[in-house]
Amino acid sequence: MQKEDLLRCHEKIRPFIHRTPVMTSHLLNELAGAELFFKCENLQRMGAFKMRGGVHAALNLSPDQQQRGVVTHSSGNFAQALALAAKTLGIKAYIVMPSNAPAVKKRAVEAYGGMITECAPTLQAREAAASKIQQEKGAAFLHPYDDHEVILGQGTAALELLEDHPDLNYLIAPVGGGGLISGTALAAHFFGKNCQTIGAEPFAVDDAYRSLQSGKIESNASTDTIADGLKTNLGEKTFPLIQQHVQKIIRVEESEIVAAMRLIWERMKLVVEPSGAVPFAALLREKANFYQKKVGVILSGGNVDLSNLPF
Repeated sequence: MQKEDLLRCHEKIRPFIHRTPVMTSHLLNELAGAELFFKCENLQRMGAFKMRGGVHAALNLSPDQQQRGVVTHSSGNFAQALALAAKTLGIKAYIVMPSNAPAVKKRAVEAYGGMITECAPTLQAREAAASKIQQEKGAAFLHPYDDHEVILGQGTAALELLEDHPDLNYLIAPVGGGGLISGTALAAHFFGKNCQTIGAEPFAVDDAYRSLQSGKIESNASTDTIADGLKTNLGEKTFPLIQQHVQKIIRVEESEIVAAMRLIWERMKLVVEPSGAVPFAALLREKANFYQKKVGVILSGGNVDLSNLPF
């Protein structure tokens, strides 16, 4: 993927997304000992960065494919993104969701016109259900993260951040399936000035950290983390990009995620979901490494179940 691909993608999706604000906080800067620039993708349409990749992937289908609809499997944010992208473009969206997906995310998918099929909460069950719909409806399968068009779309958040603040030393993004961090790393590589990309993930699901150590895609024995958006494993397309362009991955404890989330809510008045607070938690954990640097932090989403807050 080239510099031009990212610019072309940004131009294509511009009418369908918000250019989200970049916010700062003197208090959080003091706390971190660094100059922080928060890219507020929690204020994106449908409440997360995934709108970018979802709409880009849908726009790149042929008219014939668009007519037959799209299908994906997702526990929440990509499900909402694709449902809203499809609604915006007048396309049918079939969404496979695990039975334990947050109710607030299911309701949002339905509100955007997505047709939900529930399945057991395993990757095998999700893939099997999506494959069945693909065969029956002729719908085009769009992977939630392991797709070049999706990765490019997700990278436009960091592209915008670097357009606003070209002299960042670091970009920090959360790591789940790797779509956001891959796109972020590409943006830093093409448009940053010696800007390093750092990933952040919970100790409870540190498959990306272990994958970089072992050189192959690792999985998690259990997924017991509050950061429900980061439970997926890396993909065949995202992993090589991470190996090539991500300098390191910082792991954080569950208590650190909650503390970071609470700080953002209290001090910045921003509704951020646990997954979106993970990069800030990582920065606070290793703040000596970022001392007096300019750091871009991707607040990836704000889709929170308000009846189930961790604080």
